[in-house]
Amino acid sequence: MSLKRPESVLVIIYDQHHRVLVMQRDDDASFWQSVTGTIEIEEQPIQTAYREVAEETGFILDPLQMPIQNCHQINQFAIRKQWLHRYPPNTQFNFEHVFCVQVDSTQPVVLTEHTACLWLSKTAAINKVWSETNALAIEKFVPECDAS
Repeated sequence: MSLKRPESVLVIIYDQHHRVLVMQRDDDASFWQSVTGTIEIEEQPIQTAYREVAEETGFILDPLQMPIQNCHQINQFAIRKQWLHRYPPNTQFNFEHVFCVQVDSTQPVVLTEHTACLWLSKTAAINKVWSETNALAIEKFVPECDAS
């Protein structure tokens, strides 16, 4: 197994009703999250965002029809102790590029790395996700639902 680069993407997916897609990790049932993934060598963060959305949800997004938006935010967070072995020695922090995209939730979600998924209100998603950076990104980048 090759070691992971400590640089990743976080892609917040929300639907036409401003509900947020959250997924349950298959290696930790208490860990719910948005799409995430390591940026591969010679890959730009936006390329990783499209690749990870396709791999984790089955959504093949056309950049002209359904562009992923760069939120121009990079988070730094401490890597969980149980995952440190996946990274080069002495690596303690990960840098996470934040993106978001609106999709049609009538499309089926095809899970490959998660055991379950839910479409939740913005508030419920913020309360469900495990990581603080994920919750803050949902708060900041998912539009409020129109009451009309």
